[in-house]
Amino acid sequence: MEGITSRKTVGFCSITSSSCGVTGVLVGLQLCDNKLQKLIKNPQRLLSFPGRKHGARWRCWRLWLPLSAGILQHIPTSSRMILTSLPGPPRLFSLSQESGRTTATYFANSNPKYFTKDFAEPHIPCLMPETVSLRLEEVSEEALKERISLRKVTAAVEMYDQLLQAGTVISMETSHDLLDLICFYCDRNPAQEWEPQTEDMEESGELVKRKRDKTRRASDLMKFTWRENNNAERIFNLLPERDSRCYSALIRGMVKHGAYAKAFSVYTDMLNNRLTGDVHIFNALISAAPEVRDKYYEKWELITELLTQMNQQKVQPNLLTFNSVLKALRRCGSLAKTQSLQTLNEMKALGIAPSLASFSHTLAVFYKAANVGQNNNDILQEVMSEMAGTSFTCQDPDDVFFFINTMRICLESKDLELAYKVQKLVEVGENWRMVGDSYQSNIYYGRFFSLLCMMEHIDVVFKWYRQLIPSLYYPNSQGLRDLLQALDTDGRLDLLPTVWKDIQSLGHDNKLELVEELLTLMARDKHSPEVQESFAACALDVKSAYEVNRVKFSLKWSASSLSYVTLLLLRANKIQQAWEMLQLFKTNNRVPFEELMEDFLTACRSEGSSQRAVELVQLSAAFCLRATPGLAKRTLAEFDLTEKQRTILSELESAGEPTD
Repeated sequence: MEGITSRKTVGFCSITSSSCGVTGVLVGLQLCDNKLQKLIKNPQRLLSFPGRKHGARWRCWRLWLPLSAGILQHIPTSSRMILTSLPGPPRLFSLSQESGRTTATYFANSNPKYFTKDFAEPHIPCLMPETVSLRLEEVSEEALKERISLRKVTAAVEMYDQLLQAGTVISMETSHDLLDLICFYCDRNPAQEWEPQTEDMEESGELVKRKRDKTRRASDLMKFTWRENNNAERIFNLLPERDSRCYSALIRGMVKHGAYAKAFSVYTDMLNNRLTGDVHIFNALISAAPEVRDKYYEKWELITELLTQMNQQKVQPNLLTFNSVLKALRRCGSLAKTQSLQTLNEMKALGIAPSLASFSHTLAVFYKAANVGQNNNDILQEVMSEMAGTSFTCQDPDDVFFFINTMRICLESKDLELAYKVQKLVEVGENWRMVGDSYQSNIYYGRFFSLLCMMEHIDVVFKWYRQLIPSLYYPNSQGLRDLLQALDTDGRLDLLPTVWKDIQSLGHDNKLELVEELLTLMARDKHSPEVQESFAACALDVKSAYEVNRVKFSLKWSASSLSYVTLLLLRANKIQQAWEMLQLFKTNNRVPFEELMEDFLTACRSEGSSQRAVELVQLSAAFCLRATPGLAKRTLAEFDLTEKQRTILSELESAGEPTD
């Protein structure tokens, strides 16, 4: 139910979810027990219950989500949903959730003075706008703390400089917080979720390599790069006393924003000042180690040196330390397999339970994308056996890549049994949250579904198809093509018209390759009259899709698509509609297949239409088809013709014969 959004209120209407919607919560609290019981029995009433009764146009679907979620928990057969069967393209409802949230946040946070009244009892802070305006204007440490808490990087730096000029002593705790802020955001004001990015940015190589969905925020694709002598370094050098926390902020900021060599230089300076590092410093440096060395063994030597220094400085490693080692090992070539297993054993010896990211990095070492099919799945089998039945929580940002990468291994190695184990683990507890955001989730389920189409019986495929689509998985055109191939493999082409309706509802009826593959499968073989009738109705629907999308130039008639639609209509004895399709060949400058003309002539003979047969031969001659003389000869032999018609056909027959 998480994606419910009114079609008429896509994008804009969700403003009320963050601001004006407090009244809607009150409405929900006023539900009496008997009405609640009715809603439990019929959750769809949530979509129409509150509107007219309370005198206001109900526009805020998302305010009802907590209530509906609580109700659905009482329904033992309910499953996790991200989309519903509301009318209209499901993709629209999914996208509207994020756009509505962003729009609501923008209006509320950019105009907080209009959202000061709070009628809710009890007070619900998350539905009120954030406080983003500065209230303290005097030069004081409290004003500096306010700017830090509001993430006003430039304003905080200016206030810090003013305090220094005034001779004010700033506490070390505030200095730590300021350095953390500047280093984290790379000395630039962060762009809010609801604001467009305005700062100069450079693309991060690691993120650019990762293909992202076009609906994801630009800030996910870009990150800042560390500038020489920025405010973080300046303020760090101005500090009268620098402790490990100050060095930690600077080193982590440099690693985060690509200044790897400089981070190691600052670490050396810290050691020269006889300070010891903390676990965060070592975690950052370990992750940066592959960036400052070229050869595999040099990278590993640097990692082991850092681990040795951790031990000498009595710094206790944590989960992120070992995950950083495992992630760095992915770039250490042949050394990685042995060392990654030793790292996992070391974790267990210290009583640190591996997270999903730990297993994800280990599997990435053993299963390279280029040669997954050449490996056996023993390591993955062991991992899945160890993880079976376990419910995980997010402990590392990379945890969300485990399921998506594991399913990639299953797909490339064509291991369906293992894929079922992975999916079973996803269904344990709230592990589904670890699949990632909507983009990553779509990739995961897309890979799972492709493997099902490739390896499973069609009845099982359709069971998963109905379970996953569109509630959990919004398929792309390739996923639907995989389904078409599965239908072809198992000889269930009679289901093609049903799949076509889903293609339309999912908004893929403008994908040329997908539509042409559907037509090819329907036209390839002859079927029973009932199936041919359904194919003909589907072909007419496809024709309508071509006409609708012709304006957008997304679908253009090809000779094959025109021929297949015409042939399907002929097989269902829809002669007149097939004849109309023939006229589209000339309109679109396409030439029909000769086999189609032969089949059309046969249909004309069955209908007993001699005039249409003559016109067909004339149309063939207009297209300069080599089959024209043969068509004319057949027509002369098989039809009752007038003298005028015989004269026309004789001329066409002789005109097409080769001369000596």
